[in-house]
Amino acid sequence: MTNPAAGSWTALIDDILDGRWTNPETGNKAVVPYDRIVIEESLEGRAGDLVSELDLGERFTVVADAATYDALGERVARELKTLGPVDVVILDHPHADMANVESLAVKLADADAVIAVGSGTINDLCKFVTGRNERRYCVFGTAGSMNGYTSTTASITLESGLKVSLPSHAPSGFFVDLGVSAAAPTYLSAAGFGDCLCRSVAQIDWWMSHRLLGTAYHQVPFLIQEKDEAALNERAAKLAEHNIEANGYLYRVLTLCGLGISFTGVSNHGSMGEHQVSHYIDCFAGERHPGTLHGTQVGVASLTMARLQQAMLASDKPPVVKATKIDPDDMVRRMGPAVAAQCLDELKKKAFDETAAAAFNERLQELWPTLRQELKQFMVPVDEMQRLLKSTGGPISAAELGTPADFYREAVVHCREMRNRFSFLDIAADAGMLEDFARGET
Repeated sequence: MTNPAAGSWTALIDDILDGRWTNPETGNKAVVPYDRIVIEESLEGRAGDLVSELDLGERFTVVADAATYDALGERVARELKTLGPVDVVILDHPHADMANVESLAVKLADADAVIAVGSGTINDLCKFVTGRNERRYCVFGTAGSMNGYTSTTASITLESGLKVSLPSHAPSGFFVDLGVSAAAPTYLSAAGFGDCLCRSVAQIDWWMSHRLLGTAYHQVPFLIQEKDEAALNERAAKLAEHNIEANGYLYRVLTLCGLGISFTGVSNHGSMGEHQVSHYIDCFAGERHPGTLHGTQVGVASLTMARLQQAMLASDKPPVVKATKIDPDDMVRRMGPAVAAQCLDELKKKAFDETAAAAFNERLQELWPTLRQELKQFMVPVDEMQRLLKSTGGPISAAELGTPADFYREAVVHCREMRNRFSFLDIAADAGMLEDFARGET
């Protein structure tokens, strides 16, 4: 196994956590809400010491599902017995929704120190439940399948069925045994790579929104992960070979992306148009949902966004938008009345009336030549993105994802209604181009 050039899988991460790294945008030392992040080839025999350093409490409750308990949870629970009593909560095929939040809250009502063992769903549930009453917790990751380990938000599906990122808190400790994660099924690391692949399209959307609408933008999240993104891409194919080094770089990119939220307070650097497509699938596919992971869907949606952005930016003439067309009745038909009402509120915040559309077109006309050049520096060619994702074993199309083509196209056309983040989906829709583009997505 080859460690990064700096000699540790947590190089730079340690500097950020310890306040030694200076944010070049502000000139201030980094301040992030984590006590410890440890990523090593093996953590066998160390769970007791790692958790003890966090001073979470004297009685321990390990939360896992059947698969993550087998992969690592049983070992962690056994090693924690050197510290005190250990209870185990095994969740049965959990989903990160409010029903499971309330159920877990009851199970953890008398818990002292909560130890999550798993990845996206287990971490989000433990994060959100403990965050509601400010109980600190830690997580042992079992797969590099998403970038939410170190974020301060939790992706939770509300009672209405709408999936949202809710403010929460960070784990006090995040621990990764690379040997365990590398041995996990490769569709999990492919999903994590898909969550990383969105960097270029999210950055293009975010910078475009900043330049055309004056929304806030921060370079820091991209700055701290750019070298590791390149190193990960060089090793993408090795994720499908359960390679520890490739998994190490995967975790570094996922971790640094999550830490980026601590600098900006928002997730825009890793969640723009492509995540909206994935959220639409999760919220509205119903029985058509293929059972795929968030990151798997984000990988396919990132290719869709790259095709859309690169096609629009290939023209030396800017698109011309009109006042945003909103069909509340159709939103109710697709989303149901409760979710449609929430999404309508979000959509109206960024919708153009005729005056706003005219002003936006004037700005586009003025800035388009410069903006095209600025955005191209963030771009990764679609063919290269597709090659990388395919090399990890991840799906590269709606068909490979298992999503019916007509529903995937619906997601591409309508996902922008779900969130007030302005992306190339919005420009294409208001320019009357999006439905034609979506017909080519299969």
